[in-house]
Amino acid sequence: MNICVFCSASNNIDDKYKHSARQLGEWLGKNGHTLVFGGSTGGLMTEVSQGAAAQNGKIIGVIPQTIIAMNRQSPFCTTIYKVKTMSERKKKMKELSDIFVVLPGSYGTLDEMFDVVAAATVGEHRKALIIVNEFNFYDLLVQLTENMKQLQFIVFEHYKPIVVQNIDECIEMLKQN
Repeated sequence: MNICVFCSASNNIDDKYKHSARQLGEWLGKNGHTLVFGGSTGGLMTEVSQGAAAQNGKIIGVIPQTIIAMNRQSPFCTTIYKVKTMSERKKKMKELSDIFVVLPGSYGTLDEMFDVVAAATVGEHRKALIIVNEFNFYDLLVQLTENMKQLQFIVFEHYKPIVVQNIDECIEMLKQN
């Protein structure tokens, strides 16, 4: 299965997040799954790809020219797709992936996640998306979503992201898909 992981590229984050990303990458590689990710270095992106590489896993990176120009292309990719823009990156990752996992991250991670959710909401795909709310990272997002439902901004749900509390729960969900 091609499993896309959206996550932080920041090197300034707590090691507890890095440990979980590496654990997920190792599980992917060990179990014959292909990691699909943004193809760059830093933070959780390095950890998840390094973890998969340590288990001789297949790793597909999708990287835009602007990040290549920053000299941040991951050395762990077994296949690399070089695209012009971040929008093309999201499109290619959606095409290549069977399921999506969202680890802690910032604007880019949220952009990728919401792109997948919005595309599913209008029927472009039915691929599952798992949000890893480890260390309560996404509590406010979960609260916002509930508020949007209560206020009827989310009127019906054809598609609902799965929220889990840690990497072990995430792996269990991946085993079920």
